[in-house]
Amino acid sequence: MKNFKLGLQRPGKRELKIGVALVGSLLLGGCFDEPLYPDDDAGFQATIRYTTNGVPHIKADDLSSAAFGAGYVQAKDNICVLAEAIVKARGERAKYFGPGAGDMNVISDFSFKAQGILSGAQEDYPELSWRNRALIDGFTAGYNKYVEQTPASDFPPECRNQPWVKQIEPTDLIAHYRIIGQYASGLLFSTGAVFLAVPPEVSPAPMPAIAQTEAEPDSLPSRMAESARLLAASRTNFNETGLASNAWAVGRGMTEQGRGALLANPHFPYTGHRRLYQMQMTVPGYLNVNGAGLLGTAVPLINFNENLAWSHTNSISRRFTLYELRLKTGDNMTYVKDGKEKPITAKTVQIEVANGTSTPTVLERKFFYSEYGPMLSANAVTGGGLPKWGETNAQGATVAYSYRDANGDTSDLLGTWLEMSRATTLKEFQGVFRQCGSTLWTNTIYADDQGNAFYIDSSSVPNLSPAALATIAAKRGASPEYNALFEAGLTLLDGSTSRDDWVKGKCDGLVPYKDKPKLVRTDWVQNSNSSHWATNPDEFLTGYSPLFGAENAPINPRTRLGIKMLQNPMEHGLDSDTPAPAGQDGRFSAEELAGTIWNNRAWYSEQYLGELLNRCEVIADNPVNVPDEILPIDPDLNGGSRVVSDGCAALAGWNGTYDLDSTGAHTFRAFNDIYTRSFPNDLQTPFDPANPVYTPADPSAAQAGTPDDPMLQSLAAGLTVLDAAGIDPAAALGDVQYYQPTGGVPPGGDPSGVVAQSPKIPWHGGHSDVDGAFNAIGVADSVFAEDTVIPRMNTPAFRDAAGNRFAGGVSANSGEGWKVAQGSSWLFGLEFTDNGPEAYGLVSYSQSTDSTSPYFVDQSQRYSDKNARKLLFTEAEIMANLLPQGEITISSDDE
Repeated sequence: MKNFKLGLQRPGKRELKIGVALVGSLLLGGCFDEPLYPDDDAGFQATIRYTTNGVPHIKADDLSSAAFGAGYVQAKDNICVLAEAIVKARGERAKYFGPGAGDMNVISDFSFKAQGILSGAQEDYPELSWRNRALIDGFTAGYNKYVEQTPASDFPPECRNQPWVKQIEPTDLIAHYRIIGQYASGLLFSTGAVFLAVPPEVSPAPMPAIAQTEAEPDSLPSRMAESARLLAASRTNFNETGLASNAWAVGRGMTEQGRGALLANPHFPYTGHRRLYQMQMTVPGYLNVNGAGLLGTAVPLINFNENLAWSHTNSISRRFTLYELRLKTGDNMTYVKDGKEKPITAKTVQIEVANGTSTPTVLERKFFYSEYGPMLSANAVTGGGLPKWGETNAQGATVAYSYRDANGDTSDLLGTWLEMSRATTLKEFQGVFRQCGSTLWTNTIYADDQGNAFYIDSSSVPNLSPAALATIAAKRGASPEYNALFEAGLTLLDGSTSRDDWVKGKCDGLVPYKDKPKLVRTDWVQNSNSSHWATNPDEFLTGYSPLFGAENAPINPRTRLGIKMLQNPMEHGLDSDTPAPAGQDGRFSAEELAGTIWNNRAWYSEQYLGELLNRCEVIADNPVNVPDEILPIDPDLNGGSRVVSDGCAALAGWNGTYDLDSTGAHTFRAFNDIYTRSFPNDLQTPFDPANPVYTPADPSAAQAGTPDDPMLQSLAAGLTVLDAAGIDPAAALGDVQYYQPTGGVPPGGDPSGVVAQSPKIPWHGGHSDVDGAFNAIGVADSVFAEDTVIPRMNTPAFRDAAGNRFAGGVSANSGEGWKVAQGSSWLFGLEFTDNGPEAYGLVSYSQSTDSTSPYFVDQSQRYSDKNARKLLFTEAEIMANLLPQGEITISSDDE
């Protein structure tokens, strides 16, 4: 019997109470034959080999030691971002960084504590499975090892000598995972919706918990409610999470080797907690997987092993439901369900707020809960569309609102991915989901060495009864207001009847495997963030819960282009010099799959460019009318008329792709942004569910070539925006679109000190929605790195009345162009061969967020150069590409 090292809270320390709990779970699980912890009470030990571009290959004799290596290397490359994530998860931003702009740190801290982010993690830890415990204990120890041995003065400037960079507990890591799990659910309400949920006559403003002996921010509690209202109202679409991806699995019928192949292309932020980090983890005889995971995850999430590979795309399914509670007459703290009274409970929460003195202000207030979860200010979420707590709804009932989160408990987050990583066959891989495994908010697209291509919406979706689903359908048909809520991502259920409770079933309220959308084929499956139904138009997926997404409905332009390339693998698109997706034989290789990203094709140019150029020829040098209403809300931009010959000339020389040397690509971007937003009904061929790729289509010919032609008006307005932005319509895309990381200032520091941390790197790709580009990019739209309060440079923008940016986010600063901050991130093409997996790819923003690291922008330049590297997997490959002094062994017992 193995003698496992249990319950590590710090490297080399044990906690007996939790250790005993783990022994119990091990006995029940009967898993003493698995290499989970070191033998003989030894410390964690891992060997790390660094290869090309600083990729670590971690090898250890047990799972916890492999995770120890993962924690160490991630901290070494990304300590500031990881440390800030832990501060956030602990609800301590205000403690270290002050109230923040608009009091957002205070609101965030209160919300996360009210949502049980840290307290839930502390409750979960003793009950974790032995596999989860091994991964979390090991990663925590590795992170702490790096923090312990590294002088604080050696950290990057964003966290140098900062008190919040310190050793952590396993529960801190679990709390971070709870936030990851709620990216597409509870996190959407943490900016004010939970904070504002209070009964009538109760103020949401917190109050000092104790008398302060030094100066306190007297105005803070009184201004808090208004700050929360502004933050809560800033989101109007709860389907939009800022996450996107492409993924293809190609079966044996369409690959060069007659086995399976995979394209992985997540479009994630280039800054903050959602960065992906590549590593290989090997425990001989137990685990050998190479891939990338979100920072802080102790096992990669988008991976391949010897037999299978998979990627994820953000699912449009729903991970939460709202509940309208019918309150007892005269009692705002009691609701009635199935004729029985139910209490609304309260919990007092405290946070600390830095105030410039040695004694922080301690604020406290009560938060409120139903049986479903935290109470919610539906009035704030819907901009007044739903009543406040204690007011009456359209039926005259006195109501309040709560929500239930399918990813509120992510205690098995690592276990799901570990078992996926250890699978060797399709049956074993599917078995993870049969046992209620969840990938939280993603689809999974899978290929294997037997030539199978498999798709499943593997996200956490509430399991509603047929009666509840029928009621939703009836309400959507009868009430435009209810349907508008549903279309905005808010599934409103009736909390007065158990009919609308989640069906407990095998998966504790979530849709089980048998009822999830899924498909196995030997040609291909794909997803680019449209719903499941058009995964492969040769076999539509229908009849699933509407909470998985619309069926027989339009699909997004990336999905349309992706399917077009899969259906026509030997076609080049508009530019004959652009390689066909599968080359001349119509069968994909690993390098060709990676190349489908860098072919930089776009849906809208392939549909509309020819027609637009025809209309350019007709209008010639005659002026085009520009209505004020299609221009940005900007006092310096007015309508009138203008000629479009300069834009037409730029477009005439464009090859239709978003390559660095493409001239005029951004001019089409400016045109199409205005055309699709201002003239959504101009297409004359309507959507046809039998032909979702090529419909809707065909701009109306009613005003073609005239001064009032919607296409020409859109081009004229787009050129007006480019003029105001100081951008030449005929410039090469690489001259106006670039990646340039910025930073150098810690949270709460002076943002004027933010500096550019590298030269501008020309950047491929187009905007997902505006350009319909498969290789999708997006610009910075915040003064902070994504999910953090670490300052970065932001670009001012031209915006419409709803706050949306124009021309895919071109900067209003003259000549600044497009500063890319998200998009293609961890990307690779893989094919299984007779000799195992062969893959090519990279991490577009590189491995490290430390501007002094040699791995800060090295892969970014490779991305710009279209220079994918081979993803090393075998021992021979690793040793042949080992960096000088690239092998180290670390141990938790080292001084």
